[in-house]
Amino acid sequence: MSTHTGNVNAMRISLVPAKQKAVIEHLMQFYLYDFTQFLDVDVNDEGRFAPYPDLDDYWIKRETCYPYLITYHNKPAGFALVDRMDDPAEADFYLCEFFVMKKYRRSGLGTWASYQLFDLLRGRWKVTQISTNTPAQAFWRKTIGAYTGNRYEELVDPERGNPSQYFSSEINSLH
Repeated sequence: MSTHTGNVNAMRISLVPAKQKAVIEHLMQFYLYDFTQFLDVDVNDEGRFAPYPDLDDYWIKRETCYPYLITYHNKPAGFALVDRMDDPAEADFYLCEFFVMKKYRRSGLGTWASYQLFDLLRGRWKVTQISTNTPAQAFWRKTIGAYTGNRYEELVDPERGNPSQYFSSEINSLH
């Protein structure tokens, strides 16, 4: 169902051990840079973005926080931060952050990595985008739609206007 223009055999996604946390911290700078077109964020006097809040939790709370590194030909190409939801009535997993470096976008890597995540962590998912990030909204609607055969629900936060897609990876995935 999915079309990958990249070499699928060269794509990997894996949990990041604490000793490699710096890789996520470094990629986070590029991720935050990308958000400057959607949010009012600036670098500090040293030219760096502020550290991502509670990033250390991904190595402290290993039973509920999952940091994944996405690689292509063994080179870091992106990451995903997934949380087990506190409110199981809403969903089991929340995709907090998902990033693929611009060099690898439109290669199929992001779609491939998201499918791998959904398959690795079977359950009910929530994926949210900020209201101004229309490219991300289009990516997730297309990706989740293809993964589920368009069996997902989208709700918009009434206060922030951010859309969230809700779906299950336990059954009926079509990829």
